[in-house]
Amino acid sequence: MAKVTDFKDYYTILGVDKKATPDEIKRAYRKLARKYHPDLNPGDRKAEERFKEINEANEVLSDPEKRQKYDQFGQYWNQVNQSQAGTPPPKSAGVGVQGFDFDQYSDFDSFINDLLGRYSTPGSNGRKTYSYRTATGQPSGFTSQPPTDAEAAIALTFAEAFHGTQKRLQVNNETINVRIPPGATPGSRVRIQGKGHSSPFSQERGDLYLTIEVLPHAFFKFEGDNITCEVPIRPDEAVLGAEIDVPTPDGSINVKVPPGVRSGQSLRIKGKGWKLPKGKQSDLIIKLQIVPPKDISSIEREAYETIQAHSNFNPRAQLQEVKL
Repeated sequence: MAKVTDFKDYYTILGVDKKATPDEIKRAYRKLARKYHPDLNPGDRKAEERFKEINEANEVLSDPEKRQKYDQFGQYWNQVNQSQAGTPPPKSAGVGVQGFDFDQYSDFDSFINDLLGRYSTPGSNGRKTYSYRTATGQPSGFTSQPPTDAEAAIALTFAEAFHGTQKRLQVNNETINVRIPPGATPGSRVRIQGKGHSSPFSQERGDLYLTIEVLPHAFFKFEGDNITCEVPIRPDEAVLGAEIDVPTPDGSINVKVPPGVRSGQSLRIKGKGWKLPKGKQSDLIIKLQIVPPKDISSIEREAYETIQAHSNFNPRAQLQEVKL
């Protein structure tokens, strides 16, 4: 008959209701596992014990069959508690799902070790250590509790993201060198194998995922896979057309502006945008902005006045037909 004091309420340990959905259990487990992870609480024995307890609770409640047996054992525990208080349990109290006989266990640890397929051995410091049995019956350690991955953000300049770079980072008191490939984009991730969190049982490490943040640039901006920029031109260049020099991530190029362009009109330059996989490159989108001069010479003023006096072009002609 199970001892009353041995029973562990895994729902309370994870802070969820007994009717919690698998997603609610998963979210609660992840939140608590991050909070009490040994890497974040070095040397804290209580946090380590809490972390193991959280993992044990999750291992039972995240498995539908194990959760069902655990729930029935909880009902059995309540019946045992009542019998100790003087109320005899029903004859079927010790038999659970699929004929699972709860009476065979002397305490809760015996039940949960059998449910999880593990056995305990005394540790060197007097504390119990646990191993799992594999399909061959051999102990495998806590391999059923995989190591967890870690996530971090890394900020890059436009130049670093475009050309690629090497970064030195401090991860869990360890200095690592990280290679960022050319063409990293905002929100993309770089995977560093074996640099995540350690499993408290097997000591295996998960992976580290770095999320890329690209710092704003004064001239270039992202527009999907392409790069955009605003380039000012003079009114005469807009009317007559011109050849202008425009910066690109690869360096300056000469661009032909066709006659008669409007302010806000875009020119697409193929293959001069952001680096793409397989050696390709996206496009550079040049947005033209017609900028009138503020300070003009007497010759320029005379020229503009001559144009104004002789021009037949009326860009507002259609406005005469606008009515409510």
